[in-house]
Amino acid sequence: MNQDKIGMENSSALSEPESVRATQVRSVLQNLRRVFRSIQAHSRWVEKQCGVSSAQLWAIWELSTQPGLRVSDLSIIMSIHQSTASNMLDKLEDKGLVRRERRGPDQRVVHLYLTDEGTRLLANAPRPAQGALTHALQQVSDEALAQLDTGLEQLIRSMDADENEAGLEPLTGRDL
Repeated sequence: MNQDKIGMENSSALSEPESVRATQVRSVLQNLRRVFRSIQAHSRWVEKQCGVSSAQLWAIWELSTQPGLRVSDLSIIMSIHQSTASNMLDKLEDKGLVRRERRGPDQRVVHLYLTDEGTRLLANAPRPAQGALTHALQQVSDEALAQLDTGLEQLIRSMDADENEAGLEPLTGRDL
């Protein structure tokens, strides 16, 4: 009988940490969902306010602060693939918000500038122009940011989701 009692105590002792861990897993999952839904809601709001996606607005903002950027520069700043940046710029150019210019001796180099219409759009656009998630991450302490980075790297490894290219794409195709 004592043996059964000991076994039951061990059983409840094992379930307690599992319960705490299960609660933490649920909390992290719910928090990730809140982050993604917040990003989606912000993107929808930006698009409704100014007619461009949040990623497009960020690109316009970067071009206003650094006229003459190259596509490769913009892709680095926005942490997106160069082809993704180029496709986004095609759409912004089609809307008359951005223009591409070739200057100097090397005509292969394309520099990016806002049009007057792009400047007007930005003047009336919602903030933060660089995106809600980027803005929020900039507000986090250095220590918390480092912990978050380490934790997310562990999560990605445990999911076998080491697709580095995926990290260079906006969260949704609508962001292009």
